[in-house]
Amino acid sequence: MKKVYVKEDVCIGCGLCEVYCRLKHSKSKDLIKAYKKEIPRPLSRLRVDESGIVSLSVRCQHCDDAPCIRACLTGALSRDPSTSLVMVDEERCIGCGTCTLACPLGVPKLDTSQKKMVKCDLCQDEELPVCVANCPNEALLYAEVEEALA
Repeated sequence: MKKVYVKEDVCIGCGLCEVYCRLKHSKSKDLIKAYKKEIPRPLSRLRVDESGIVSLSVRCQHCDDAPCIRACLTGALSRDPSTSLVMVDEERCIGCGTCTLACPLGVPKLDTSQKKMVKCDLCQDEELPVCVANCPNEALLYAEVEEALA
């Protein structure tokens, strides 16, 4: 399964990955409307963490042994058998946040307007996840594990 990897040495913490993720998950698909006028406001499914001169984009890694799935009280989190992605069933999600507590990266976040958890879905309807496609420094790589290590 392909995943998004971060090249920390070239990430400048610009946050464009967050911007394009938010835009991707907006209703209007218009940057200004998504940030200023849409209600509820769309959420980015990732975050940029910074510590001193180091910054990196953090998102769901769709872990092989995903602790978030085991922690989910309602079974709203599950692995899609065809893609191997960890997905959220919004009908079953009650927004309790146990998945965030169980996640080693603290990735799932609460959409307070809908009281549901949201997380990275790797933009399944796109050739490349939008965060990768729009990273100005090519700090994000979408690849299989073997390709990323090379």
